[in-house]
Amino acid sequence: MNFKDIPRFIKFAILKSRNARDNTAFLYIKYCNFLKCGIEQDYYFLIKNFHIRSAIKKIISQSFILRRLFIFLYLFQGRSPWSLGYSQYKFNFIRETVEHNLSSFKDKKLPSGYGFGLDERVVEYPWFFARLRDNHKVLLDAGSTLNQPDILNLPVLRDRKLYISTLDREGTYNAPCQPEYVYEDLRHSSFKGEFFDAIVCLSTLEHIGMDNTFLYTDNESKKENNRWAFLEAVVEFKRLLKKGGTLYVTVPYGRYKNHGWFQVFDAEMVQKVLDKFGPSSFLVDYFKYEHRQWQYATAETCQDGYFFDIHQEKTIPVDYLAASQSIVCLELTK
Repeated sequence: MNFKDIPRFIKFAILKSRNARDNTAFLYIKYCNFLKCGIEQDYYFLIKNFHIRSAIKKIISQSFILRRLFIFLYLFQGRSPWSLGYSQYKFNFIRETVEHNLSSFKDKKLPSGYGFGLDERVVEYPWFFARLRDNHKVLLDAGSTLNQPDILNLPVLRDRKLYISTLDREGTYNAPCQPEYVYEDLRHSSFKGEFFDAIVCLSTLEHIGMDNTFLYTDNESKKENNRWAFLEAVVEFKRLLKKGGTLYVTVPYGRYKNHGWFQVFDAEMVQKVLDKFGPSSFLVDYFKYEHRQWQYATAETCQDGYFFDIHQEKTIPVDYLAASQSIVCLELTK
């Protein structure tokens, strides 16, 4: 296939997909503008309108042809972060890891070259599922990070009840865990106290109190700039957990920086989370992307970690860092 014919082939695949009668199927063509811009970026991620992003994500997830095509293009173009097909390849990688390679997270020894060119989701999801206990049957996904078809359909969630709480409406999916969606500010939850066995909050705390109109909502009241607002959510999480319940949290970690729509946590902020929650017991793990791979790390080796923001910096780092260079993962027991 001639490289310049790829956009026309993608358009054909969309039109032939089972979603072709849905007008949103044409949004991908309209907003990606392949013929003008080429296929150098995963435009799905770069689209600011979250309703359009959700529609596109759902269309692609339901089309086997599109998924396989985009993954092929991602590999064909050299696996550059955020290139076309990046998201599809990443979630396929995560699903395979959770289903077949969780032992490497339980043993805290990741394979050499693990997660080359992929963002922190490739360690956050497996870390969480490796730590999730069998008796955690009622779960709250605080921030909707689990709201991905590849994640919702994992066998590990099949016999659990999942509630998804997020700021504004986004794509909804049918899955064995029968997710129920609630749209609200995590600082002011409508759930009754001591309702959940576990709460998972992956890469969400860093957005609370920041400018969420950048990507996640049209509500201008959520255009904030409050460094410590996330602590209100931590207090709510403790209220919602049953006694002995567990809060799983991950955030980007390293040198503090306010990116406007999120912030990178430093050691002081992590300690504030621990102090505010007051766990009966806790575990802290660190991960770092270095030498083109993700590995377990320490607080010391991660203290200067930074974040490559694809929305602000257009040149991909030479080591193919996709987003956060290091993260901290907290398991807090009430």
